[in-house]
Amino acid sequence: MSGPTVFISYSHKDETWKDQLVGQLRVLELEGGLEVWDDRKIAAGDGWRAEITTAVESARAAVLLISADFLTSGFIRGTEVPHLLQRRAQDGLRIIPLIVRPCPWRRVPWLAEIQSRPTDGRPITDGNSVQIEKDLSALAEEIADLLGHKPKVGEGLAPSREGGGQPHLDLGRLPIPGPHFVGREAELARLDAAWEDPAVHVLTLVAFGGVGKSALVARWLDRMAADGWRGAVRVLDWSFYSQGTKDQVTSAEPFINYALRFFGDPDPQASSPYDRGNRLAHLMRKERTLLILDGVEPLQYPPGRPEIEGRLKDPGLTALLKGLAVGNPGLCVVTTRERIADLTSYPTTAPQISLEEIDPDAAVELLRQLGVAGRERDLRAAVKEFGRHALTLTLLGNYLRRAHSGDIRKRKEIDLHRADEKQGGHAFRVIAAYARWLGEGPELATLRLLGLFDRPAEAGALKALRVAPPIPGLTEPLVDLSDEDWRLAVTTLRDHNLLAAADPREPETLDAHPLVRACFAEEIESRHPIAWQEGNGRLYEHLAKAAPDLPDTLETMQPLYAAVVHGCRAGRQQEAMDEVYRRRILRGKEFYSTKQLGAFGSELTALAGFFDGPWSQPSTLLTAMGQAFALNEAAFVLRALGRLAEAVEPTQLGLDADRRMENWESAAKEASNLSHLTLTLGDVPGAVAFSEQSIELADRSGVIKQIVSSWKEQADALHQAGRWEESAVAFSKTEAMGFRYCDLLLSRAEPEDGGGLGGFAGPGSFQEKERFRTVCRKVLKQGNESLRMAENKHLLLDVPLHHLSLGRAYLGLALTAPQPADPGDDRAAGLAQATESLDQAVDGLRMARREDHLPLGLLARAALRRFRHDFTGAAADLIEVLEIAERGRMRLHECDAHLEWARLHRDQGDVAAARRHMAQARVLVTETGYGRREREVRWLEGVLVEGAGTSG
Repeated sequence: MSGPTVFISYSHKDETWKDQLVGQLRVLELEGGLEVWDDRKIAAGDGWRAEITTAVESARAAVLLISADFLTSGFIRGTEVPHLLQRRAQDGLRIIPLIVRPCPWRRVPWLAEIQSRPTDGRPITDGNSVQIEKDLSALAEEIADLLGHKPKVGEGLAPSREGGGQPHLDLGRLPIPGPHFVGREAELARLDAAWEDPAVHVLTLVAFGGVGKSALVARWLDRMAADGWRGAVRVLDWSFYSQGTKDQVTSAEPFINYALRFFGDPDPQASSPYDRGNRLAHLMRKERTLLILDGVEPLQYPPGRPEIEGRLKDPGLTALLKGLAVGNPGLCVVTTRERIADLTSYPTTAPQISLEEIDPDAAVELLRQLGVAGRERDLRAAVKEFGRHALTLTLLGNYLRRAHSGDIRKRKEIDLHRADEKQGGHAFRVIAAYARWLGEGPELATLRLLGLFDRPAEAGALKALRVAPPIPGLTEPLVDLSDEDWRLAVTTLRDHNLLAAADPREPETLDAHPLVRACFAEEIESRHPIAWQEGNGRLYEHLAKAAPDLPDTLETMQPLYAAVVHGCRAGRQQEAMDEVYRRRILRGKEFYSTKQLGAFGSELTALAGFFDGPWSQPSTLLTAMGQAFALNEAAFVLRALGRLAEAVEPTQLGLDADRRMENWESAAKEASNLSHLTLTLGDVPGAVAFSEQSIELADRSGVIKQIVSSWKEQADALHQAGRWEESAVAFSKTEAMGFRYCDLLLSRAEPEDGGGLGGFAGPGSFQEKERFRTVCRKVLKQGNESLRMAENKHLLLDVPLHHLSLGRAYLGLALTAPQPADPGDDRAAGLAQATESLDQAVDGLRMARREDHLPLGLLARAALRRFRHDFTGAAADLIEVLEIAERGRMRLHECDAHLEWARLHRDQGDVAAARRHMAQARVLVTETGYGRREREVRWLEGVLVEGAGTSG
């Protein structure tokens, strides 16, 4: 790009005025001062929505050509303007409205607060041709002045390093490549092109283990460094070390927290994992950054389930990569073994490239460089037999040189029968041949030690493993080994490329390619199970001792999470649960790690050790109580991460375990959790059934608090099923005025338009309005009392939910205010109070990190904004609701979002769009049994069939 991009948003009916403005800006574009973008630059075959999104994210200024056609365009108002205003708020994007034709633009709230051009607010069509040219020329010069100065980082404009200054570097986590690197010129050129192409924001390299993804990226980074980093302001790399041949649970939390600090976030642990990832993406967009994420496959769902395979498990990483795909002045390079399903919607801005095996000529050259000799046809046959796999050929070449004087014919001694190359089979066979040649000794013992690790092995951990007494079958050759002989063994392994080169910052740390670690892990665990348990037991004790007793940050907590993993591998699950996980990580009933640190992803990594199968088979080495606890805790963390479908099975199993132990109170809680979970996922009849189970179990427990809670759950499930009277009876047994009861009261009293309150914006009967106002006053009175109690008890979730009830009640009073309005109870005051309450509700739900509840606040605020004719704000809230709902398969929230989209489009006059959303809502109501919304759907269907006008 030659200079800062100016994005032009306009109605195609104003294309003449757009062309005149572009003509003025073109003068400056030819001088290299800026680049102009409008939608006529979209090439045939390109995804136009993605192209517009990319252009908005790349823009440093936006000119809006204001006319009645602009202000009534559904796409402009619903998509372009919300995105531009979001960038204005977050990144300081300069928005300049240009009034081209007369229209009531001052009545549009978001537009009225932005300084327009011409400066007197008159439309340019009021002037003659000379005056129009003067107006457009003046605007072009203003934009040039605006973008001609070096931008400030705080204003969201990418600072330039041209002419001096060094980038902020934080590197050294990628595996250090070996000395031999052949071919890959096309791939290196592709990386160069991606860095220079402003349309490419994320580039993913996909290949199975050992093909050379990390080595390629490391070599490209060397080139970037030699070129002074080519304008990068910040460079950060990160490698997710938990790699091998098995699917393993890991978390992106340590990376997200570290990166937030690196980019200047004042509170990296604030808010939900998804929000933190979003925040990191926004910070990165302020500068031209190069980010390398190596080996993300442990954070993806493995192959086997087509509906989710390749999707990212970690919500923070999901938000980051999708946020960068939308817009990024720099580049994020990702390596993985599986395509990232979350990025498939961004083929232009986030392409995913399959990294093929090295080409035959380069593969033969690699063998020759490694000292392999033989006839050309034998070398080419070997290259074909071993799949042109970079790691395998490197190990093969070193092995043949040392064991057989480089004779290529000796490769026949390596049995490749039934080797699954995608799972590292060929590499495993070569490593096994290497091990036989090395024989029992310090070198082989050192490699076996690395099989205990899923990350680089630091010096203290290696020392703990090497101390006396020896671990039979594992460390006998290492216990009495001198430091000199230890270093010699390590050097030999590095010469053979079986160990990675030394890290200059931590020279005593040992690392190997993940396939090498996986090979020896498999050998020890299957052939030497006692050594496997004893080695992991020593690592458990070392890490538990090395960490602070009660760590207070995520970083200092990591050794304890790793200790739990090794303790479980050692067969000490109950000890690891009681002494480390429950006492030191959770701090008992304080639940410090989740409530204070928000460490849900790291929790899941540790919890995986307590299971023999993913979330359904708790370890048999745990007590019955321990198994039930593991199931319940895993279900809770999965729910918090928005992985609701995965949470169902452990919740059901936890319920079954509690029932067997006759732990009735805990069983009632789990049945309530299942009711809420299935309700959110869209199985309303199932939710009602689970709530009935919860009541029966709570009665057995005799615990009054749980009995009340179970009745609340049933009342809510019945409400969502549309069984209003039964729901009211169930609520009457709770003697409580909580959020759910307020929700029932308000929704029963609302007109057919339901959550839209549209019926009260029109004439409506006096009696209907008065009944509803009485309900709103009741909700306000008791809701304020409940809010005070929740605030006194510091109840993170209850406080924002009470604000939500108050906001809806204030909105209802405002919309039903009599005319003329009563003093102190008028429409404007009510809307202001509703705005304050609903903003507090949304902010509080974010802080509570409850993605299953956050859509409730966003939906209510979207309705308020729609009534205030803040259509842009309403659309922004609804976009977020659908993202959350679709990500977590929260079908009731998805239905509500489509209903509110239908109302929003109806109010903007776009009946066709309203009908499309209405049709989706109808399908969801029918499929889920969401009877509560049946009357709203019927009413809106009738309105939209008639093509009726707007509400409010």
